[in-house]
Amino acid sequence: MPSPQVPRELLVVDGYNVIYKSERYMSRMDETAGGDPFEQAREQLIADVAAYAKGRYEPVIVFDAAGNVSPERPDLSRAGVRLVFSPTGESADAVIERLVTEQRQLPRAVTVVTSDQTIRATVGGVPVTRVSSDVLVSDMGELAVEYKQANAERQRPHMRVEDRIDPAVREKLWRMLRG
Repeated sequence: MPSPQVPRELLVVDGYNVIYKSERYMSRMDETAGGDPFEQAREQLIADVAAYAKGRYEPVIVFDAAGNVSPERPDLSRAGVRLVFSPTGESADAVIERLVTEQRQLPRAVTVVTSDQTIRATVGGVPVTRVSSDVLVSDMGELAVEYKQANAERQRPHMRVEDRIDPAVREKLWRMLRG
């Protein structure tokens, strides 16, 4: 009989807390667009969290809907990341605390990413790991550099074997073949 599959660790990200902690996201804020000024910053965070979580975590990003242009947002999922907007009248902090409490009762390991000291104090303890927003942002910067380098490697033209052989040795081989 196969053993039951152990669920991946839950990664709960305090969305706006991370966005406000980094120029990486704040530079994508657009107050002049006439729509939702957070849209591009959220999209970058979603992409980053998806890359960060890949294979290790089940990621959830919680956003406080109170200040959004469209506060009545449904829960969504994109790029393997579940997005939760707090309901009207409830803070993202309360949603994060509820998610962690639910997982603690299973019990299931949870990592919470926030620099909010109140949340960090409230959700601490086994099996919860707390990570500051700065650590996630730093890790995302490192991941971005790694992806850029890997992409650059893939873009380089593949050299032929003869291009990798010392020119003198290559000349000797050509003479032998002709000869």
